[in-house]
Amino acid sequence: MNKIEALVRPNIRALCPYSTARDEYQGALGIFLDANESPYPTGWNRYPDPHQKALKAKLAAIKGVPAECLFLGNGSDEAIDLMFRIFCTPGVDNAVAIDPSYGMYNVAADINDIEMRRIPLGAEFSLPAEELLAAADAHTKLLFLCSPNNPSGNAFPTEALESLIRRFPGIVVLDEAYADFSAKGSLRGRLAEFPNLVIFQTLSKAYGLAGLRLGMAFASPYIIRLMSMVKYPYNINQSTQQLVSEALDRPIDAQVAEIIAQRARVATALPAFAFVRRVYPSDANFLLVQVDDADALYAHLIADGIIVRNRNRVTGCAGCLRITIGLTSENDRLLQSLQAYEKGDIHR
Repeated sequence: MNKIEALVRPNIRALCPYSTARDEYQGALGIFLDANESPYPTGWNRYPDPHQKALKAKLAAIKGVPAECLFLGNGSDEAIDLMFRIFCTPGVDNAVAIDPSYGMYNVAADINDIEMRRIPLGAEFSLPAEELLAAADAHTKLLFLCSPNNPSGNAFPTEALESLIRRFPGIVVLDEAYADFSAKGSLRGRLAEFPNLVIFQTLSKAYGLAGLRLGMAFASPYIIRLMSMVKYPYNINQSTQQLVSEALDRPIDAQVAEIIAQRARVATALPAFAFVRRVYPSDANFLLVQVDDADALYAHLIADGIIVRNRNRVTGCAGCLRITIGLTSENDRLLQSLQAYEKGDIHR
């Protein structure tokens, strides 16, 4: 048994996964009398491909990875949950994560009865590598890192991530949901160097497909096989597979470039307001902004029909709002509302 196999829960290593007759039949055409479906054609009367073969092949080509290194989930949240279900014994094992970061890591840990050891980010939201390593013990199975991080917006140095992945004794989950907006890029192409690395990416941000709920995980073929064994059989519905495949034919480069340009524009405009204390550097499609009274400004924006995220009570983010970069017209409205707030024309 190798090091990675030893991290897997024994019951998962021994699992006999659910299978369908479609797993045994490889033909494109046939009379399907195996799954108790309705025979009447509605366009959706057949179960979807449980392995998403065509969509995986297309995404693998775009992402530059072998298809056997790719898992598709119902959003990245499904892949987060699978990490706990595969590697962590409830009530026994633990995981480590940076703080602040994406809240679903903690929620999934709680659901699976796994202790989450949250390590505060360093100065300027820097990566606390030594503290993360010191938090691990014999029952630590997972380390969650988000880069660019949510809500801080910063991407961690590649060299620091590489060192941490090599030194951490368990599985390192690197969430790259916002990597399309970062000049630092992705570690996706280096999976062969890091057998304990699992990378999450999404089609919800740069690709504009949040409503279709498709997340991607990249890892060694062994870890991907485990994820495929444990997932529900038909986790990606047929309409999502079809619509995502069509959407992938449309380039996103211009949209990503426009969001990055608008991010710079808004980041430059915000410090002109007297109530803005700081705009943190961002490698994502949002800005973390520290203001004099985050709750009051948040209430004003909500009353003015502008929805942002109040992060005032999140670790290390006192006085902060997280503002997503929208269309030019939406960013104009935001800045106009902030101007009104500064002049005392406050919505309540």
